[in-house]
Amino acid sequence: MIHLASIFALLLKIQATKSCAGVSLRTQELYTIVFLTRYLDLLFSFISIYNTIMKMFFICSSCYIIWLIRCHKIVSQTYDREQDTFRVIFLVIPCSVLAVLINHEFLAIEILWTFSIYLEAVAILPQLVLLQRTKNIDTLTSNYVFLLGGYRALYVINWIYRYLTEPEYTQWIVWVSGFVQTLLYCDFFYYYVESWRKNERFTLPA
Repeated sequence: MIHLASIFALLLKIQATKSCAGVSLRTQELYTIVFLTRYLDLLFSFISIYNTIMKMFFICSSCYIIWLIRCHKIVSQTYDREQDTFRVIFLVIPCSVLAVLINHEFLAIEILWTFSIYLEAVAILPQLVLLQRTKNIDTLTSNYVFLLGGYRALYVINWIYRYLTEPEYTQWIVWVSGFVQTLLYCDFFYYYVESWRKNERFTLPA
């Protein structure tokens, strides 16, 4: 639900302000790749209506956000191309190699799923870098990133609980990737909470 809230917060920011200032297109594209490679099982398996709807929502909402930033005649004019310059190839290639070398099973579908886990761990980096470069960070954008990080942090709590209560439960690939992803948010979390506590405008140090 927190993950859903983060997407709605981003859509609200773009739709209400008709602006994507402070939003990294590169991060949105990385998340779209994550969802497309992770949810390939939609093509050949059915778990539940809820599961299918959620997966389709994540894919469609990501594509829609990319369309707004790239093609919407008003929103696209607010996209800061000069600041959003993170070279995502340096994330995609290492994650691809790692997925081929370290996976649960050497099958195409399993390698793509593992790739999505590795890529999600670092997909937020272009967004965090853009926020560091941008001096004017609006509340909705910072809330979006906070919710996005918060949902992953709650996953860590879930993993700890399952490890303590399920003797056979081990997911090293997911655990390590999740902890790395959560660590990337720590600096952001600190300054977000500080700005809220002091009732100041949110900024990240350069």
